Order: sequence, then C-alpha cells, then structure tokens
Amino acid sequence: MRKALLIGINKYDSNDSICNLNGCANDAQQMGSVLSRHADGRPNFSSQVFVNPEANLSKSFIFKKIKELFQGDLDVALFYFAGHGFFDEDINTGFIIPQDFSPEENNGIRVEDILEIARKNKRINNTIIILDCCQSGGAGKSSVLRGGSSILDEGLTILTACKEREYAVENGSGHGLFTGLMLEALHGGAGNILGKITPSSVYAFVDNALDAWEQRPVFKTNVSQFLSLRDTAPRVPLEILRNLPRWFPASGSIYKLNPSYEPTSEEANESNTEIFRQLQICNRHSLIEPVDAEHMYFAAMKSTGCRLTVMGEYYRVLAQKGRF
Repeated sequence: MRKALLIGINKYDSNDSICNLNGCANDAQQMGSVLSRHADGRPNFSSQVFVNPEANLSKSFIFKKIKELFQGDLDVALFYFAGHGFFDEDINTGFIIPQDFSPEENNGIRVEDILEIARKNKRINNTIIILDCCQSGGAGKSSVLRGGSSILDEGLTILTACKEREYAVENGSGHGLFTGLMLEALHGGAGNILGKITPSSVYAFVDNALDAWEQRPVFKTNVSQFLSLRDTAPRVPLEILRNLPRWFPASGSIYKLNPSYEPTSEEANESNTEIFRQLQICNRHSLIEPVDAEHMYFAAMKSTGCRLTVMGEYYRVLAQKGRF
C-alpha cells in the first residue's frame, strides 16, 4: 500500500510576521493529483490533500495527519509540504511553519519530529519527505550530532527545494519553482527507458533545470533499491526491448543489415523492414548505433549492421534476466 499526505499553506494567521504565499495550495493539489495514478490510469498513491483556506492547517492538525500517515503496513509513505520553513542554526534543526505559527510561541514543526514519527513504525518499507519551503535542505540533520551531521534511516529519501541557508521561490505562474519542475518530472520528464520515475531521476531533472545562480535542490537517501514514484509510458515499447537478446545474443554482437531492411529500397522485405523499424526506435533512444555508417539508413544500404551502445547492453541484460 502507498499513502501520501500533501499539505499546502498559502495563508498564515500571523500576517504581521509571516508573509502569505500564492502557489502552495495549487502545488499540493497538483502533486496529489499526479501521484494518485500512474500514466495508464492504474491506482498509485492513496492521497490526502489539505490546503487552506479550505482547512485550518494548525500545528495540531498537521501533527494528527502525520501520525495517521505513518500508521499501518506500508510499502511507501510520502509526506509533501509547501509553505514557509526555516532552519534554526542554534540547534541544527529544520522547521516547517503551520498556519497558526507564532514567533512568540515558536510553535513550528521540527522536521526531526516528523522523521521520528515515521521511524517508530517498522512496517513502513520506504519513507519519502518532499519539502518545498525555505531553508529546507537541513532536513535529516541530527541536532545531537556535532556539526549537524545527517543520519538517514534505511528506506528514507528526502527531497528539498533548496539548501538550509537558501530561500525557495515561486515561479510567477502559480507554482513554487521546485514543485513546478517536479510536476514536469512526474508527468514524464524524468522517466527512464522503461517509463519509471524514481526520486533520483526527479532530483536529476530538477537539478539540471536550475543554474548555479538559482536555489539548489537537495537529495538525500538511504535505500538499497530505488522505487518508482510513478510509471509513465516506456520510451521504447517493452515488446521491442524484449527482442534485444534475440537480435544481439552476446555482448558486442553485430546485427547484420542489408538493403532489404530499408523500406525505400527496391529489395525491401516486409518482415525485415518491420525489424528495421523497431531497431530505429532503439537507435532514436541511444540503445543502438549503426556500424561504419552515419545513419541507420546507410548501414542498411551499405550492408554493414548495427550494435548496442553501453546503455543498450544494459537493457539487453535486463531483458535476458526477464526484468520487464
């Protein structure tokens, strides 16, 4: 079972000390929507989304929902927060700020406390924390360790919008900059050849989109195997990928081509042109390259061949092992 709790806070009670935000509610709602189902319509996360002003997102309410999130036997528990946050350097601890935050009462929610709640349930295989708030990069640091070193429990993954001394910004189009890029990643931008979108591929997508002068996202994890956050359509159909071991029986194999594979050739053969079509799909996704020719067309017309790239060899082995 997969559960997700998503919180988005635009409006704060203490308007004098905390400025309101614009895109957090929209971010939480759209993240909840994209995570609820895979691209083919299969159910994914069972999500609860809370935004204000529809809900009063007080500290007590958020804590109650966090405790409910981390209950039961779960494959994945995901917590997403969009709103204000800060990092207290005196105690090396990051906080998210609830709607009823008061500077006088200092009633922020320690990220360390959220992780402690998750830690108590040993029946959760994977915990994912996503924070789109200022100074969120300190999440996972321990206040009891010298220098605020990080200790990540097994199965824990943390994605944050920025480093602990940086500010997360909104992009002017109804989203936080970080979440806007995450949504693009989850809608397929971060999918691999098999269509799997993992936390690491999401981070890589966001990281590559931001330059050195912008906020820098943070990724921390302690997992033995990456899980898929969402499945999209494979870039290469699985039935084609499964042909790789047949076309290339061993590492370094060359698949011989001739003009009968090229559909515009006078020697075109229907069964060969269909194989060539599939080989060209693999070529477009850097799995296959022509031998002694600039393009696959010339490899066929000159009767040379094609071979697997390093990435193609990787997927050949996976297909041979029956991994998809």
